[in-house]
Amino acid sequence: MTDTPHEDVTVTGEESAQAGSFPDAAAEMANETEVEAPDAAGSDLQRQLEERTLDLQRVQAEYLNYKRRVDRDRELVKQNATYAALAPITEVMDTVDRAREHGEVEGGFKAVVDQLERILTGVGLVKFGEVGDPFDPTIHEALSHIGEDPDVVVTTCKVIAKAGYRIGDRVVRAAQVLVVDPVSEAPPGAPPAEPVETTAAADVPHDETDQQTNE
Repeated sequence: MTDTPHEDVTVTGEESAQAGSFPDAAAEMANETEVEAPDAAGSDLQRQLEERTLDLQRVQAEYLNYKRRVDRDRELVKQNATYAALAPITEVMDTVDRAREHGEVEGGFKAVVDQLERILTGVGLVKFGEVGDPFDPTIHEALSHIGEDPDVVVTTCKVIAKAGYRIGDRVVRAAQVLVVDPVSEAPPGAPPAEPVETTAAADVPHDETDQQTNE
């Protein structure tokens, strides 16, 4: 058996340095991986938290809008029911007003009328329309213009034919009125109106006329 001669392997300083640095590099890479992994997981959790927070805020806003719509619709249904029930009663109250004008609301009938008015006020039916109110086409119905009045500066309710009624801001029936207008100014250049004599010569007694002639 022939012995194979062993060759001596000589390791240079540079190769030794490179060999020694490999474990250090591997350890450093492992440390970087361990540091970057938790950061990525935390960032993902933060993103998911923000998304869920936005979803919750969106759901909450939708619920509040829904609740407002339900409350508004419920109030509207209530007002419509009250309107339908009370609208015919306004005609009864017109009869009561005419009876009151003629002094017929007395005794037991007056007690019934007072109770009826308290009940109607309690359910929200409000009466409006007074002589001297400025005319408002949204709540007044003008049956006629009855001339001009020097005591007013705007078109004014002079006579209340029928009182108006409303529930909250909703008009059940407009007040039916007769109105007067303020005195209109004469157009520029128009001649002044001549004074009207209140007593004519023909209306003077004959005795006084003869006496003035003799004098």
